Amino acid sequence: TLVVQPDGSLVDEETGEVLETEAPWPVLEPITSSLPSVLPLTRDMLPPAIGEYVFDVAERQQSPADFAAVAALCGLASIAGNRVRVKPKCFDDWMVVPTLWGAIIGKPSAMKSPAMKAALAPIYALEIEALKEWEEQCAASRLDLSMASIDAKNARSAAEKAAKAGNREEAMRLVAKHDQNALRIAQGDPPCPRLVVNSATVEKLGELLKENPGGLLLVRDELAGLLTRMGREEYAEERSFYLTAFNGDDSFIYDRIGRGTVRIANCTLSFIGGIQPARIAPLVRGALTGESDDGLIQRLQLAVWPDDQKEWEWVDRTPNGPARQRYIDLFRRVQQGVAEYQEEPAVFSLDGEALRMFQGYSEAIHREARSGNLSPTLESHILKQPKTIVSLALIFQLAIDGRQHLIGAEAMRMALRWASYLRSHANRLYAAGGVMAEDGARLILERRAQLPAQFTVRAVHQKDWAGLTDTDAVVAAVGALVATGHCRPMPPKPGAAGGRPTTTFEWHPSLGR
Repeated sequence: TLVVQPDGSLVDEETGEVLETEAPWPVLEPITSSLPSVLPLTRDMLPPAIGEYVFDVAERQQSPADFAAVAALCGLASIAGNRVRVKPKCFDDWMVVPTLWGAIIGKPSAMKSPAMKAALAPIYALEIEALKEWEEQCAASRLDLSMASIDAKNARSAAEKAAKAGNREEAMRLVAKHDQNALRIAQGDPPCPRLVVNSATVEKLGELLKENPGGLLLVRDELAGLLTRMGREEYAEERSFYLTAFNGDDSFIYDRIGRGTVRIANCTLSFIGGIQPARIAPLVRGALTGESDDGLIQRLQLAVWPDDQKEWEWVDRTPNGPARQRYIDLFRRVQQGVAEYQEEPAVFSLDGEALRMFQGYSEAIHREARSGNLSPTLESHILKQPKTIVSLALIFQLAIDGRQHLIGAEAMRMALRWASYLRSHANRLYAAGGVMAEDGARLILERRAQLPAQFTVRAVHQKDWAGLTDTDAVVAAVGALVATGHCRPMPPKPGAAGGRPTTTFEWHPSLGR
């Protein structure tokens, strides 16, 4: 009688002789994982004009308040754009444009999209108002252009008569008038004002940024497609554009045969979107392994991944009307305030106490980054946090009182609470690459009876199990099973029609079916 040992070897039960097999199986190792804990969002982290509305939305929707809060801050950052900036030091020329990149991470049922929609409602309302005003201006302008066309013809005719009469100066004046009117006709309608972009090629996005020089907000219900696209080699130029847009004050020039040359003086873009844990984990792994580590993931400074809500209750009440109105008024007030700085941006500085707090925080961040105890990816992430913190402090100051162009201690104190909060979420984000693979491995192991005895990655992917709907996630999960000895790859076999061999995996003999 032959007995399978834990390492996969075969032993003759009567003689105790170990029989040779193709290769010994390793000893099974447990699959263990856990996501790091995260700090909760608390009301003292937001000015009342934001916090009252955010927590009201969260309660009525039964969604984490984190989602609406991050969307609100990214929205306000886009309204402020590059019209306001922060000078975090007294004498240094370091200047920060308050661009914010947010990602709200949660399961499909976590209410990410409804939270974003509620938080960004004031921006959409402002854009609709601007569109109506633009349409009225265009209608009036077209009447004016019709008259300009008549004036141009008259000026041309009068110029010809003056030239024939020998009055050269009068002819030149009339030609100039004709050319001016002709230019107005050629220019047509002024650019349509925009605040939000949902989907656009980078070339079109560049044109929109040129037409809206204060900056824009990119909103994506699902960020995975955009982030995955930018990770591909053929879209490296798009990736470069977005990395530039994060800074907010860098120029960018497109040269295209069809579009000509597009010069963007200040490439300023904030963005917000939702993403599922299983979709962001492969992107994080790429950053950790160096496969795609150019700082894109680290720029998702407002990436939040709150705990799943275990309880749900039916809430049916009237929204907090005064809180909603104060929230809407805040967006309008910020928009009207920054409109005054079309030529030169307003520069905010830190008052004495705010400067001392920010200096202490910055010194601590840089000491930790240089300690050698962090992964290069996390080190890069936290070294970008000071820009985020002063940007948040500026947004909070605008919500409290932005008339003095001075960021006070109250706004900085709120921003530093976000520093601790965001750091805990960053720890969870960068742990996700391994944890999500291990969670997927456990799920495959539990459901292995639903797979063939010898299975492929494609066979697992076709099951469409939760967290394993993405091929990269399946590959990582199977890799975790191989690493812990639960399965191993068999010698590759060529496909039926030739081509690339298919890798098949077999289960450890001790697992059975």
